[in-house]
Amino acid sequence: MSFATYPSLNQATVFITGAASGIGEETLRAFAAQGAKLGFIDMDKERSQLITEELRQRGTTIAFEHCDLRDIEALKRAFTSLEKTLGPATVLVNNAARDDRHSWEDVTADYYDERIATNLRHMFFAIQAVAPGMIAAGKGSIINLGSNSWWEASGGMPVYTSAKAAVHGMTRSFARDLGKHRIRVNTVVPGWVMTERQKDLWATPEALERHRENQCLPDLIEPVYLARMILFLAADDSAMCTANNYMVEAGSI
Repeated sequence: MSFATYPSLNQATVFITGAASGIGEETLRAFAAQGAKLGFIDMDKERSQLITEELRQRGTTIAFEHCDLRDIEALKRAFTSLEKTLGPATVLVNNAARDDRHSWEDVTADYYDERIATNLRHMFFAIQAVAPGMIAAGKGSIINLGSNSWWEASGGMPVYTSAKAAVHGMTRSFARDLGKHRIRVNTVVPGWVMTERQKDLWATPEALERHRENQCLPDLIEPVYLARMILFLAADDSAMCTANNYMVEAGSI
């Protein structure tokens, strides 16, 4: 396939959470190919350092901060460090999440709070951390990763789907509050994306066949397709797009 080049992303400063694997890593590499300056945060220190060194050798300006995003004070420090190294971001990709399966009967208050911290809370504080720099710049694009799991009424992970449903409300509220500064806020909604994690844990031949039947398109969704939508929403080409959901789910809702 042939994909677009976005001149407005060349030398743009982009911060991404959870970029050491899956959709986040593919997005990081896609922005690198556009000539963006990249800062990312992840828990996987070893993998992140390998990616950082690889992209740096290819000429990418890149910085990595090791951080557990559930620790909000550490998250704030990480963004401050990235800003000192790269300057304020004009693009934020709130990607980090984990769709661990769980039964509603077994959920405790502590587990519930940990799942919300993993899948929702850090997104709010990441926006809070980068928004002042975007306001000063008079522009910005914030892209939050949602999920079509709750649109499909998926079971087996009710705290995850609750968190992901809340992402959409957060997106629309921030889009209203930040829009006067020409900061756009959108949600990208993945279907079942064939990351290594999904392949290792849940993508059995039987499950894939059932899922193909539910999609309008016959092909499985690879991370690259999410990255391409994220690039579009980060670029000037989407200048009038905000407060909306952008579905990349092959017509499975």
